[in-house]
Amino acid sequence: MFSPDGRLYQVEYASKIVEQGTMGIGIVYNNGVLFGVDKRVSSKLLLPDSIEKLFKIDEHIGAISAGLVGDARRLVQMARKESQENRMYYDERIQIETLAKRVASIKQLYTQYGGMRPFGISFVVGGVDETGPRLFETEPSGALAEYYAVAIGKGKKDAMKLLEKDFKEKMSFEEALMLCWNVLEKSLGEKQKLDIQTAEFAFIEKDKPFARIERQKIKSLLGKNKQA
Repeated sequence: MFSPDGRLYQVEYASKIVEQGTMGIGIVYNNGVLFGVDKRVSSKLLLPDSIEKLFKIDEHIGAISAGLVGDARRLVQMARKESQENRMYYDERIQIETLAKRVASIKQLYTQYGGMRPFGISFVVGGVDETGPRLFETEPSGALAEYYAVAIGKGKKDAMKLLEKDFKEKMSFEEALMLCWNVLEKSLGEKQKLDIQTAEFAFIEKDKPFARIERQKIKSLLGKNKQA
C-alpha cells in the first residue's frame, strides 16, 4: 500500500538492502562491455570464487548484482529462460534492451501484489547485439535506465562521481579495465586496497562471447599501466 505521502516502504526497504551490497561496475568501451565486481569476504575460511555477483546470461549478455544473492540467482534463472525462449521461438538472440525490460517488468510485478515482496537486488544487464554495446540498470522498484557506465552497491554515489569524471566515450579495453579497477578500489576507502583474489572481471565484444578475465592477465595490465 502507498503511504499518505505517496511512498512504497517495501520498495524503499529493498533499496536499502542494495546499498549494503558490495560494489559492481559496468562500463561500455569501444568494442564491448566490461563488468567488474568486488567480492569482499568476511572470513579467511570463505572461498571468494563461491560468492556469486557476476553472471553469464547468454553468450552475448552478462549481469552483475548488488543485494540479496538468493534474489539475484532467481532473477538470473528468469533472465536465462527468457533468453533461451527467444532463441527457440524466433531463432535469434534476444536484444539487450528487450531482456533488460523483461527483467524490470518482473521486478515491478513483485511490487504490485499482496503476498509478494520486492526483489532486494539491483541488477546491471549488459552485452553486445546488432545495436552495439548496451548497458542497463534495473532497480528493486522495476525502474530501468541505460548508461555508458554505472555502479551499484555500497558507495554508489561516490563511484558514480568518479565514473562521470573519468569516463570517456570510445575508450579502449585497457582504459576501461583501469577505470573499473580504480573506482572499485577508491570505493573501499583510503586505507584499503582492492585484492585481486576477491575481485572478478568479465567482458563481452561483438565477436567474443562472455568471458571472465584471468587474474594473471589483470595483474599484467595493471603492472603495465603503473609503469607507464
